[in-house]
Amino acid sequence: MATPAAVSRHRWRRHGTSYLMLLPFLALFAGFLVWPLANSLYLSFTKFDGVTAPEFAGLENFRRLLFDDDRFRHALGNTFLYVVASVGIGTLLSLGLALAFGGSGWPHRVMRTVFFLPSVTSSIALMLLWKWIFNPGDFGLANTVVGWFGGRAVEWLATPGLTIPILVLMSVWGGMGYGMVLYVAGLGSIPQEYYEAARIDGATPWQQFRRVTLPLLRPVTTYVVVTGLIGAFQVFEAVYIVFRGTNNIGGVLDSGLMIVPYLYDQGFTHFKLGYASAIAWVLFLIIFAISMVNLRIGRALKEL
Repeated sequence: MATPAAVSRHRWRRHGTSYLMLLPFLALFAGFLVWPLANSLYLSFTKFDGVTAPEFAGLENFRRLLFDDDRFRHALGNTFLYVVASVGIGTLLSLGLALAFGGSGWPHRVMRTVFFLPSVTSSIALMLLWKWIFNPGDFGLANTVVGWFGGRAVEWLATPGLTIPILVLMSVWGGMGYGMVLYVAGLGSIPQEYYEAARIDGATPWQQFRRVTLPLLRPVTTYVVVTGLIGAFQVFEAVYIVFRGTNNIGGVLDSGLMIVPYLYDQGFTHFKLGYASAIAWVLFLIIFAISMVNLRIGRALKEL
């Protein structure tokens, strides 16, 4: 019977090279992910301005954030409204585009490429483009089109009621091509025998879509929704580039204030780095909880 030392030597001879090859990755993983996360968690329990030493404050940052910070609650409400609208509309349009342009012919390929291009374009460039489109001056594209129909110029970026719709429009336009590609792949993986059997049973096109296509696309839908939620909760560039004012990162009356821009404002404008870390961990818990709920719902629907 082999001794533990002999087993250990045999294991090292067999897997030692693999362990050594993993060391660079593990070092980078620990240095650039594990350590920053652990340090951020520690700072969330402190008062820290980036200059003086952190001062331990216990749960004070979280208590203040959840019960005393009206601006955070406003950012949270804006973020939830934006997430529901952008993810819901984006998912529906992604599926619609996949159904419309899911064929193998070159016209469908061209249209898929056109709709997918915004997903692989620099987000900074896209936000600058949208800022030009909604520029309140006469040279903004939106006001130019309004002028063609005899309308007056609109202060698109200074009207609080238009802020969330504009943000949703930018998000849906930039992301629906990515969801479309995933849905096209999902549609291509559905065996045609299912549709043939449904047609033999007398199912209409709508019944085939409802009873065959949608159930078999549930894994794709779950992935699109969960990744869309994670991305939407972390929206930053659109608010920072398009709506940021001189003294207010959330635009007029904080109408565009979201959680991540508020985190940035607290951490890098007011230098409340401990408070900003607490915001980051609350955001992480929100995203984690909602993602788990979506995955559980997806599993439950799969079992039906």
